[in-house]
Amino acid sequence: MEHGGSSGARDARALDGHTGTAADRHDGTASGAASVAASGTAGEGAEARARAARRDEAVRAAVEQGLLGPDRPIVALLDVAGIRQAAAGLRTAFDAVAAPGTPVLHAFAVKATPLVPVLRLLHEEGIGAEVASPGELALARAAGVPASATVLDSPAKTPAELREALALGIAVNADNPQELDRIDALIRSAPSRSPLGIRVNPQIGGGAIEALSTATATSKFGVALRDEGAREWVLRAYEDRPWLTRLHAHTGSQGIPLSLMARGVAETYALAEEINRRAGRRQVDTIDIGGGLPVNFASDATEPTYGEYARLLKETVPGLFDGRYGLVTEFGRSLLAKQGTVVARVEYAKRAGGRPVAVTHAGVQVAARTVYAPESWPLRVAAYDAKGRPKEGPSVVQDVAGPACFAGDLLARAQPLPLLEQGDYAAALDTGAYYFAHHYAYNSLARPGVYGHAADETGAVRFAVVREPQTLAEIVAESGGAHARALTGLPLAGDD
Repeated sequence: MEHGGSSGARDARALDGHTGTAADRHDGTASGAASVAASGTAGEGAEARARAARRDEAVRAAVEQGLLGPDRPIVALLDVAGIRQAAAGLRTAFDAVAAPGTPVLHAFAVKATPLVPVLRLLHEEGIGAEVASPGELALARAAGVPASATVLDSPAKTPAELREALALGIAVNADNPQELDRIDALIRSAPSRSPLGIRVNPQIGGGAIEALSTATATSKFGVALRDEGAREWVLRAYEDRPWLTRLHAHTGSQGIPLSLMARGVAETYALAEEINRRAGRRQVDTIDIGGGLPVNFASDATEPTYGEYARLLKETVPGLFDGRYGLVTEFGRSLLAKQGTVVARVEYAKRAGGRPVAVTHAGVQVAARTVYAPESWPLRVAAYDAKGRPKEGPSVVQDVAGPACFAGDLLARAQPLPLLEQGDYAAALDTGAYYFAHHYAYNSLARPGVYGHAADETGAVRFAVVREPQTLAEIVAESGGAHARALTGLPLAGDD
């Protein structure tokens, strides 16, 4: 179903077709105390203020149009205009530093927001797909992303996965020598048009979040270049296989400084140059620099920007952009994080130890990283009243709790906000990547519905279904409901 407009929009095109933005009807200032607090200072720019204004209007419209209420206490919202702007910003940033005519594929890391309509919208905006599992490949194909704009990068590819990718002509980066042996055997039996390369780990160190650092000495990803004999193995692998034409490394992620990301790209570029010198020709013609641009979760400002990163790469690795190499990027979180918001109704407002606690319907099931690792993944929360309007009033230090049955299920701890009361709404900001699309079924809590929003030509907010809310019947079915007597039918110990 579609809210506020014509019916339909159940397929991969659900987010397409919206041309207006709520920001068109604003003078550039974010409305309400909640968005002012969430946006930070007024100097953060028109883009940040417009994003906050679109969010405010979407929350209010969600309440008015019945997407939020006592019987629908949680919803996830995606800002279609913001997604389009982020995609355009990525393309523009690299076009500005690359030599004219350089082939550049920006492949969205599907793991960040694995939703078919999102992938379709990004495809329409010139963005491909980086996949890391059969499921992610199926999502990309369902969205209409062509094989030529798809890259497969899993560290645990099965023979069947590799066979499918090679048959489709999808680019594949081999993670390790054993995988390359598998590819050898497959292309001997059935030649492929897939661009093929090797993923390497430059082992340059980690960032602030150890679990996300992919270029440490012991990272599970890629061929560890500084291990004894590894670099020579890579050089020989390319020398023996003239069909290896790509080189891949991914050093970025949340908590990784741009300087470290650029250093990883520089070392990958240097290896490509060494491979080509040994080959006596331009064997490696494309370098995949991965993604992992960090996201600012402290305010609505987009920082760092793609432009800043692209310019740093141009300064650090000028040869990468002189036209001799095609480029592939694999950004995910930085494209979608700021375009998503989870909004949950405050079911109860109480106090514990003298601190106010708002008990909401958004917790570990939509924000597992924040609940289990709050120091690494803090979220901002904005307060809205029962009508979906930004809530006014003095800031009060309070906890925002989720519905799950354990004490640590907190969306925010000791966060200053206008006091949340029963029937108000708490909005978890910057949750468009790795949050509501990665449901954690604690307490068999239902997956929230996901809706894209944009303004029509009159300025009215319209919603399109991206993913329907999960029903209780679906929860039962996924939990073996069709096999209720399966275990009682097994023989008892000692039975003949």
